[in-house]
Amino acid sequence: MDIFILLGTMIVCFLIGMPIAYSLAMAAIAGALSVGIPLEALMLKISDGVSKVAMLTIPFFVLAGAIMAEGGMARRLVAFADVLVGLTRLRGGLSIVNVLATTFLSGISGSAVADTSAIGSVMIPQMEKNGYPRVFATNLTISSSVQALLVPPSHNAVLYSLATGGTISISALFMAGVFPGLLIGFSLIMLCLVIAYREGHPQGRTVPAKDAIKITIDAAWGLITLVIILGGILGGIFTAIEAGAVACIWAFFVTMFVYRDYKWRDLPVLLHRTLRTVAMVMTLIACASAVGYIMALTQMPAKMTAFFLSISSNKYVILLLLNVLLLLLGTLLDMAPSILIATPILLPVMQNFGVDPVHFGMIMLLNLGIGLCHPPVGAILFVGCAVGKVSLEEVMRKIWPFYGVMLFVLMLVTYLPEISLWLPRHILH
Repeated sequence: MDIFILLGTMIVCFLIGMPIAYSLAMAAIAGALSVGIPLEALMLKISDGVSKVAMLTIPFFVLAGAIMAEGGMARRLVAFADVLVGLTRLRGGLSIVNVLATTFLSGISGSAVADTSAIGSVMIPQMEKNGYPRVFATNLTISSSVQALLVPPSHNAVLYSLATGGTISISALFMAGVFPGLLIGFSLIMLCLVIAYREGHPQGRTVPAKDAIKITIDAAWGLITLVIILGGILGGIFTAIEAGAVACIWAFFVTMFVYRDYKWRDLPVLLHRTLRTVAMVMTLIACASAVGYIMALTQMPAKMTAFFLSISSNKYVILLLLNVLLLLLGTLLDMAPSILIATPILLPVMQNFGVDPVHFGMIMLLNLGIGLCHPPVGAILFVGCAVGKVSLEEVMRKIWPFYGVMLFVLMLVTYLPEISLWLPRHILH
């Protein structure tokens, strides 16, 4: 009954349109009253939820990503990717440029929505101008942006670490996301090549050597951000939190003093937007911490484990069921609340089946990321449609091959744990 009251209150609040953070808070209050916990204890848990030093990672990386995404970095990364692809003159070269540019920006922004907006605004019109269908360009931009949810500095990997109570290293999650993220990019490039030769997409163009050198030097300033984040963590120079702080300073320096595309008068607006984003995320984390506390008191994880065991004791069957559950959750709820709600429930279940917590984090992020590309709550999908100026119906009719590629990668990541675990095991230990 206690679990029913907790989940029932949450669902009712969702259905009546209450903001997700407040819905979680109301559910926690109802659960606390049900189990007889003083509300003062609940308030302490809410406070504890946002009192961790690791929380600093979120504002640092959100701000660094926002500065770089809006300060001309996307345009320069597209030009640099065009130089690399132009060396091969492959058919469908611009579609490969789209994926590569998104891969580069993903390692800077940490946000799939930001990547979709920044890369899409540059690449979709350019691809259409060169003979690619606008819907194809939009679908490719939407799908390739899922990389940002996995590769460092993924904001959602930080949220997952916080949802586990800080027991999982953010650095380990960052390293674990590298190969799954690159696997998505590689698989999408393979799909682009198949479609290009089937539909006769134009070949990539070779950039003159003089221009290529200038473009590479120009893009290198932004790409150093990747070196700061990955190299700093891998080399043990600084922690993930410190990497965020350094990346923030570097992003500000490059944007305002090297590229100088962003106006100083626009900076307060960007800071205000970043603070709003961070405040919303922090409120979500605080309220989700209270819900997790009530879930622990009601022994929900143990009961969920018993439920899964009643279905099957085979780990691979349970992983398949987990994927279905998370895909469904990802289509119905935004990513941050999904992580904060589902992690305290499902992580203990997966650990009982012998699934590594870091591996489970990658499975969760990829599932929920695919959900963001699907209605009714697909944030990446709707941003892509807006940037690409195409209707949702047009996109959904043509997006299925891209779903197929992402689901194929999901199965590989789910059933081949070393894709996620090899790098953190061999680098961080």
